[in-house]
Amino acid sequence: MTEVVLTAERITKTFTGVTALNDVSFDIHAGEVHALMGENGAGKSTLMKVLSGVYHPNAGAIHHRGELVNFTSPRDARDRGILLVHQELSLSPELSVAENVYLGAWPTNRFGVLKKKELHEKTQAALDSLGCNFGPDVRVGTLSIAKQQMVEIARVQAFNANVVIFDEPTASLTESEKEQLFIAIRRLRERGVGIVYISHKMDEIFEITDRITVLRDGELQGTVNTRDVDMAQITRMMIGRDLDQFFHRAQGAAGRDVLEVRHLEKEGLFSDINFKVRAGEVLGLYGLIGAGRSEVAETIFGVRQPDSGQVIFDGEEVDFASPKDAIEKGMALVPESRKEQGLILGMGGRVNITLPHLNLFSKMGISDTKKELEVFNYYREQLEIKTTGPEQPLSDLSGGNQQKFVLAKWLCADPKLIILDEPTRGIDVGSKSSIHKIIAGLAEKGLAVIVISSEMPEVIGVSNRILAMANGRLVGEFSGDDMTEENLINAVSEVPLESASQPSPDDKTKIHELKRTAP
Repeated sequence: MTEVVLTAERITKTFTGVTALNDVSFDIHAGEVHALMGENGAGKSTLMKVLSGVYHPNAGAIHHRGELVNFTSPRDARDRGILLVHQELSLSPELSVAENVYLGAWPTNRFGVLKKKELHEKTQAALDSLGCNFGPDVRVGTLSIAKQQMVEIARVQAFNANVVIFDEPTASLTESEKEQLFIAIRRLRERGVGIVYISHKMDEIFEITDRITVLRDGELQGTVNTRDVDMAQITRMMIGRDLDQFFHRAQGAAGRDVLEVRHLEKEGLFSDINFKVRAGEVLGLYGLIGAGRSEVAETIFGVRQPDSGQVIFDGEEVDFASPKDAIEKGMALVPESRKEQGLILGMGGRVNITLPHLNLFSKMGISDTKKELEVFNYYREQLEIKTTGPEQPLSDLSGGNQQKFVLAKWLCADPKLIILDEPTRGIDVGSKSSIHKIIAGLAEKGLAVIVISSEMPEVIGVSNRILAMANGRLVGEFSGDDMTEENLINAVSEVPLESASQPSPDDKTKIHELKRTAP
């Protein structure tokens, strides 16, 4: 057994009377990857913020390499070699890579003047150790999300960290980018760094980790060796029950055509897109990140303007100049990023649900608060949203409950078609199952539903039909027993020569990885 580098003993943390952690103990060994799992709101992020100096516990103790420590800030933790790599990257886009890596600790002379050469050389050494193909002087805002994440990890190298906490690190990464991250994590582990890995993606947990600790409702459920358990056991620990049916597929016959897309094109993004969606069915849209799925949805919804093609909605050819036009016709789009595009996190659920539809909730320019509360309470009950009340800021809620508010916002306008772009991104297994059930219920009530997802099991599990996209083209349609992971992988990897450009080198890497890991 390796050295225990960091120990949390009987940690309790409360916020204005709400107990986020109750008597939780946790330890990290040098040279291990230790998963921390639990549903949204289970206390994972709170525990990590306690360990990294963001929060001070109400009770309990933290020992670092056998010494009792009392962190008053993240800088205290960093000085001891404990670093937190956030899910939402904490970088300054207008600064250079080097300035970001050593932010708060720039080397200066005795007069306070920055030692630019030393800063450059130290950063270059950290980048080289990770195999990065960009330099210290590049402005961070020009880098891809994956490369920005490598800048975060370069901080680990630069400050010689002995404990690193990764919070949902692959949320915005492709398969090939994820593998690059895993290579970096394995290198850190070989150096003896203790790593905490937070993720809702079970396949990642079982691929990269040595031990798993599970929290539920702020309390410790246990710590197990990864090799000794399976996904079903971890799920039971997380939610306190079995998921008898994780995926829910709409039952019943599809009705009339609600949406028809004919030869839709947008130069540089997608071309010759043709498909139909019927009332009462869930149409899945699958492809690798960058295949053009979201761009097609945004063009149908009026966010982008097509170069050519037709959109037939509810029996009428439409040409939406803006999303406002689409909404007025009865179309809804739940965007991929709920925090940036779907919600006003500082405001409550009542306002978030009704804000896009003020004409439905006002009389002569005056808000009808009573009606707003009725709608809030209706969807709170129907979608089983956990919130203290209509004015609780959505920033206080778990990701799954936030996503339910995005759904409620669009459902209250009674749409005919709803497009869901990555509807379960960044939420836990229990909330995913709840969202899947809601999706099936919408179709069974007669809505036409499009689900865009990068997760093959999800898109297969919830869809009645699936369209596969690659390089901006539709490359396959599947239904019934033909909706298999093998068929989807083959579709996105074998793009017809006459209808699509050849995959890029990066796409080939992603496709190879999909084939390698497919069951």
